[in-house]
Order: sequence, then C-alpha cells, then structure tokens
Amino acid sequence: MSTENSTIRPPVIAIMGHVDHGKSALLDYIRKTNVVDSEAGGITQHVSAYEVEHEHEGEIKRITFLDTPGHEAFAKIRARGASVADIAILIVSAEEGVKPQTLDALNAIKKAGTPYVVAINKIDKPNADINKTKSSLIENEVYIEGMGGDIPFNEISAKTGDGVDELLDTLLLVAELEELKGDASLPAEGVVIEANRDSKKGVAATLIIKNGTLSSGEFIIAENAMAPVRIFEDFEGNTIKEASFSSPVQIIGFDSLPSVGSTFRSYERKKDAELARSNVSSRNAVVSLDEHDERVLIPLVIKADATGTLEAIAHEIEKLGNERILISTMVEGVGNLSEGDVQTSLASSNDSLVIAFNVDIDPAAKDVLLQNEKEVHSFNIIYKLSEWLSEVIKERTPKREMEEDTGVAKILMYFSAMKNKYVVGGKVKSGVVKKGSKVRIKRGNEIIGAGSILGLQSGKQATDSIEEGAEFGAQIQSDIQIEVGDSIEAYELVIK
Repeated sequence: MSTENSTIRPPVIAIMGHVDHGKSALLDYIRKTNVVDSEAGGITQHVSAYEVEHEHEGEIKRITFLDTPGHEAFAKIRARGASVADIAILIVSAEEGVKPQTLDALNAIKKAGTPYVVAINKIDKPNADINKTKSSLIENEVYIEGMGGDIPFNEISAKTGDGVDELLDTLLLVAELEELKGDASLPAEGVVIEANRDSKKGVAATLIIKNGTLSSGEFIIAENAMAPVRIFEDFEGNTIKEASFSSPVQIIGFDSLPSVGSTFRSYERKKDAELARSNVSSRNAVVSLDEHDERVLIPLVIKADATGTLEAIAHEIEKLGNERILISTMVEGVGNLSEGDVQTSLASSNDSLVIAFNVDIDPAAKDVLLQNEKEVHSFNIIYKLSEWLSEVIKERTPKREMEEDTGVAKILMYFSAMKNKYVVGGKVKSGVVKKGSKVRIKRGNEIIGAGSILGLQSGKQATDSIEEGAEFGAQIQSDIQIEVGDSIEAYELVIK
C-alpha cells in the first residue's frame, strides 16, 4: 500500500528448506550477532519472530525474521489470503543439494509469489560441493545468478558465519527492488503468526504488523477474536506502548483464540472494533483454505522418538491425501509432546490432530490437554498410525454428487414424439442402460443435450435394464430432438 505518508519499511523474511540444511543454525547465528539492543549469547526469544539490525551501504537497516515451523506453516498462512513474508530464503546444503523437502519449500514460495534468494549453506563442511549443489538447483529450475538466471544466491556457513553478512546485504537489495512501503499514520494491519492459551495469562497472540501503527489503548480484531491493547510486548518480552510496520509484537488478552494466518486490524474505539467483528462474522461464516479452495484442511502436530521415524511417518502421510483433503503438518519434531506443541494445535481453527509416536507427554502438556478436552493419539507401530489416519481422512473427506457412467447405446430407430418425450429403438454398445438413468445425448463427437430414461422394453416386455449387445425400445425425456444415429451415454448420480 502506497499513500501520501508512505515510507520505506523493513522487510519480513522467512527461511525455508530441508529440516537438516541449517535453517535453525542460520537463525541462531543471525540472532546472536545482530538482534536489536541485545548482547550476544544473552538473548531470550519470547516469540516466533525477531528483529535484527545490519549495516548496509553506511546505514543501519532493520530486518524482521520469522521463525516458522517450515513450509507447511508458510503455505497455510498464504492459503488464508495473508502474505506475511516479503522475501524468502531457500536454504540448501552444499553437502546434499536439493532434496524433496527443498522442493516442497520451493513450491510453497512460488505458489505464494514471494521473491526469494538462495543460501547455499554448510560450505565449511569437508564434503561440501558447491558446484554440484548449483547444478542440482538448475536441474530443478532454480536459475541462480551466473548460471543462466537472475535469482540471487549466497554461499554461507551458518556455523562460522562466513557469507552471512553478504546474505543480509542481498536481502536488503531485494527489499529495495520490491519497494516495500508502509504508512505509520494508518491503523495497524498485519498477520497472526502464533497464538496460544495460557492458564494464567489468558489468550496471547504474536502478530507481524505489515502497515500502520499499533498503540496501547487501542483494540484489535483478528477474525472473530478481539483484544484490548493493554499487555503489549516486543519480541524480547519488553513492555511497549507503540509499534509500527514490520515489527513482531505479542498481545495478551484476546477473548478467543485467533487463527494462525488470520489478518488483524486495530481500532481506536471499542465500538468500531465490535462493529468490524460483526461484519467479519457475517461475511466469513465458513473459511476453509481460500475463497476458491474447497479442500478440507487437516492440521497435524507430530512428535516422534527419532528423525528416521518422522521421515517414515511423513512418507506414509504423503500416500494418504486426496484432491478434497489438504494435510498440513504444523509441528513435527523429536522428543516428548510439549505444552508448546499442544498450544500450537489449539491455535488452529480447524480440528487438528495431535500424534505422539513412541514418546511421552510432558506434565504441562497434559494439563493443557485436560483443560481443553484435547485428545492425543499415541502409536508405536507406523502401519497402525497409517490405518488410523486413513480412516480419519475417509471420515473427513467431503462427499460429492458425481456422475457415474453405466453404459452407451446407439439410436437405431425413431418411432414418435410427444412434447419432449421421444420413443426410440436402439442397441447397447457397452455397459448397461437402466430405467431411470440420466443420459447425455451425443451427435458425432459433440454432446448436444441431456435427458432421462422414463421406460425400457426388451421385445414387448417392460424391463429395468438392458445389457451390452441387446436391442431395446425406450421412452426418453429430453430437452432436444433425438435422431437416428445419435448416441446416448447413460449415467447415475452417486454420492462419493
């Protein structure tokens, strides 16, 4: 949004890629060396986003980084119509090159239309092969600079810090090209990136402000959830009175749990906020993924005893989806089910599933589960998990009325017509033609009309069906004149 009072705003960055390619290490290195007003090594991160400062072309520039669970969360937020990240970093290991999870992340970035840069990580490793990694990128249509394309890239080591400053420079250059702007004089607007329910504090949400300014004393609406801006913290947990675009903030005191990925807006007066909420409720009574996507979303939280187990579970899950269901893993990790895992599950507006594979449940997590009557599904055999999830998917898959073809017949004789009812003779070429079936009428290769079979005769006997190869007489109700030589395609409407 560009207005009279617009100024350049800091970029919001998401790092995406394979789980073992160094996303967390890169985030940790940047955070320890660049976090605003913090000493290296003494940082407590309170929310899933943080701000850094970086000197670029003689000026101190601000950058906001998102610490998201991965491409699933990115895709989920984007699917709800929000674009929280301005630029993405696709991180690729110089040891392994492009992996399937890298491609998943790339697809999420491309689908969102988000500009991105490539970070080739782990260049300090003995097995690093930068040229091979570049080739694997080209093979997967990631055309980086110097290799026939214009996608910026940097070679880095998240462990030693080599190349990280140059990567931050690249991000700021891309941000300049994108001409990111905000107007601090406007009400705050942005995206909910995290939400949880605390038994002591109440409902809290982490927000990224994409435009405008949020001030203490205002009111926020995120879908149907409302909060007075009283307990208002920055990303380090410091109490603040005001924040502007690109800043991550935490607001405590929502009257219900806002959905991750929902957009928010601030209002100076409570009655204006309440009016906005009533408008949202009537406008968005049902939200699935986006306004054109009718798939049902099944969010998962999965904790397992080992990385190999997680990979095996992910492989099984890949087999189970269908065109009417989107399975989205919000959290996956090794170790016991934690309170944070449960809170993430509760933050979903959909009926999320919590899976514990061969791990225990932390006491604090048990308390939250009990308070919210949330069930955990525990397994220690993968095929049992797969069977159970398959049944859940079957139950949740929306039923549709579909046309199921039963047979095709050729019209050989024309006897009579009364209004839109035609008496004809024909022969079944394939399948079965049944009384009561609906039909498509074809002339040549073109469907010219539709109708239904009111009655069938075999010889002089009325019958309910005619098999392949048999001749018949039929009365067909149709919206178009039936002629000798036409074909009829019989079908039934079934719910599947």
